[in-house]
Amino acid sequence: MSYTDTKEMTPARMWSIAIVVLIHVIIGYALVKSGYEVVKKVAADLNTFDVKDEPPPPVEPPPPPPPDQNVPPPPVVSPPPIVNTNQAPPPVVTQPTPPPVFVPTPEPPRPAPPPPPPPKPMVATKAVLRGGSISDEDYPPAAVRNEESGTAVATFTIGTDGKVASCNASGASASLDAETCKLIIRRFRFKAALDANGQPIAETRTQRVTWRLPK
Repeated sequence: MSYTDTKEMTPARMWSIAIVVLIHVIIGYALVKSGYEVVKKVAADLNTFDVKDEPPPPVEPPPPPPPDQNVPPPPVVSPPPIVNTNQAPPPVVTQPTPPPVFVPTPEPPRPAPPPPPPPKPMVATKAVLRGGSISDEDYPPAAVRNEESGTAVATFTIGTDGKVASCNASGASASLDAETCKLIIRRFRFKAALDANGQPIAETRTQRVTWRLPK
């Protein structure tokens, strides 16, 4: 159950409401009227006018031509005279090119030649064979199988002690030449050669050894 408070509408209350409504109507009317007056005043202040085009300026007549003046013609200038000089051009002097300077390069000093070997003493008495020989029995078996033969020329030197100091052979096969020198050095013995003073000296001798295949 709800309770609602209701106020009783009295005549005084009704007059109060009527007065308030009237006051609002008066204020609204005043505002509307004042706005209309302002708009009307502003519209009255606006002065409308037409813009007219300015007339074009008047056309001035052209100036009269100047009077004729007797101006003398310009003087005729003659060209300068042509000077013909038949002169030969100056001779062209050319400087001769100096010859190149040759600076010889010094050669390096040559080495001095070796001194000549001392002269061998003259053999007054030749060496004498004391013993030694080469026979067919000395034929190398390998040379026989290969059927090698020929003459070996042996050059050997006999020392002061009578022995063969060195030997070199050629002419036959390599194996026969080597065998020839080997046998000469191992077997041959000599009495040394003597110089003029009777002193033993070395002697070089050549001997031919012929190798023939055994039959």
